[in-house]
Amino acid sequence: MPSTFNAAEWLVDRVAAERGTHTAVETPSRNLTYDELVDLTGRVAAALRSLGLRRDDRVLFVAGDDIPLFTGVLGAMRGGFVAVPISTMYGANELAEIIDDSGAAVVVGSSTYAAAVAEAVADCPAVGHLVWDGDPGEHGGVAGTDELSWDELVARADGAPAKERAPVPAGADAWALWLYTSGTTGKPKGAMHRHQNLRLVCETYAQQVLGITAEDRCISIAKLFFAYGIGNSMFFPLSAGATTILEPGRPTPHGIAERVRESRPTLFFGVPTFYAGLLNSDIPDDSFASVRLGASAGEPLPKGVQSRVKERFGFDILDGIGSTECLHIFLSNRPGEIKMGTTGKAVPGYELQIRDADGGLVPDNEPGTLFVRAESAALGYWRRADATRSVFQGEWLNTGDTYVRDDDGYYTCMGRATDLLKAGGIWVSPTEVEDRLLEHDSVVECAVVGQEDADGLVKPVAVVVSTSAVTPEELDAWCREGLASFKRPRRVYFVDELPKTATGKMQRFKVRTLVKELQEKEAVS
Repeated sequence: MPSTFNAAEWLVDRVAAERGTHTAVETPSRNLTYDELVDLTGRVAAALRSLGLRRDDRVLFVAGDDIPLFTGVLGAMRGGFVAVPISTMYGANELAEIIDDSGAAVVVGSSTYAAAVAEAVADCPAVGHLVWDGDPGEHGGVAGTDELSWDELVARADGAPAKERAPVPAGADAWALWLYTSGTTGKPKGAMHRHQNLRLVCETYAQQVLGITAEDRCISIAKLFFAYGIGNSMFFPLSAGATTILEPGRPTPHGIAERVRESRPTLFFGVPTFYAGLLNSDIPDDSFASVRLGASAGEPLPKGVQSRVKERFGFDILDGIGSTECLHIFLSNRPGEIKMGTTGKAVPGYELQIRDADGGLVPDNEPGTLFVRAESAALGYWRRADATRSVFQGEWLNTGDTYVRDDDGYYTCMGRATDLLKAGGIWVSPTEVEDRLLEHDSVVECAVVGQEDADGLVKPVAVVVSTSAVTPEELDAWCREGLASFKRPRRVYFVDELPKTATGKMQRFKVRTLVKELQEKEAVS
């Protein structure tokens, strides 16, 4: 890695030199070639400089997946600033906490989220400039803040000398991108990523697992403000000179199926919940005829969902696991080497260990906590010393996930370290029971948690979303046929939907609360 390296230059200018007229970005309203992307990101960099920003100042984005967010992130990195895309799912109070924590000098907000953004910025006096990607309507006019439209910002680069548009020769270890975690273990924390980390995930997972080429076309369910999404929709396609297809709206099975038929992507990036939603929809079976390969992350992909997608839609899914701290996927199945029900093997360039509670290595076929050594690991969490020391342990990162490796070297997720439960004194993995339930034709989604019975003993309990009138007795028999008897759920509750995060991950702690509430209702009735 050279001593100076600008990730935006590597992703855009390097490719434009050979594929300048090739389409880099497609959106419902506008497409950009690589040459146009060089020009626009250069203009964004110059415009941000005109605001008086200094090296390493943060530019925070609360915006949908469209041209302003895409070119804004690249333009910020190009100019030597730090891009901070954050979730559009947050309310004003949560936004204000993150904006204040990041110390952002500029906030770019979508008019779609104008009310929450304006309220949040009003509570953050350090924000000097608020840029709207559309008309903020009645929510504009935040006191003490310079407000302008996205077009007005870009226009500030008119007449700027070439050096103002040129990429800053940043150090490979310089900040490029901060990504805030979902905060499932506390308040959101900003994982600080270097310029070189962006290149590393492209050279490992994208090249050596996906086998991405310039002829690929990528579409992602996960949005750009997620680590998974920004890799899928920005880093990977641009690094290969391919085309990314952005979908600004909320993904639904019918909406995505229509977009896929129109745009003909070859790589499809989803999450297990969305794949299950596709299977539960009535979209045509040939909707994904153009897709050569799918990827999944965020939570374990059930075997039943994986096999049914292959049977119905005709493409394989590579299940993997990544993290905000590692920037993208570090453990994955590979084309032609898929072992359903597992998360695969280490991605080239990453090392894995499974450790016990005392930090010792555990043998194969025994569960423990998964640790990863990754060159793409973040520098730590911004202003979170205790959390940094807990997760980033020397060269190794504690994922907090419980895994087991089999004799063939494949890793299987047993859940978070706090998810395992004992039934009859024997460890039970909720994901194993969930996989069995999901193999039943009537089960769309499910979650298994531990709940105390009348004797105070913890037993597996299932919460199920079904498509037809299946009974608890039928599911009990189904589990007995495919699992050891002690693993079967002792109680089955039926619900309309499971609690999930903005990324589509099931929130197991909320499922536990839901089960408790359902039990209390039963006791009263």
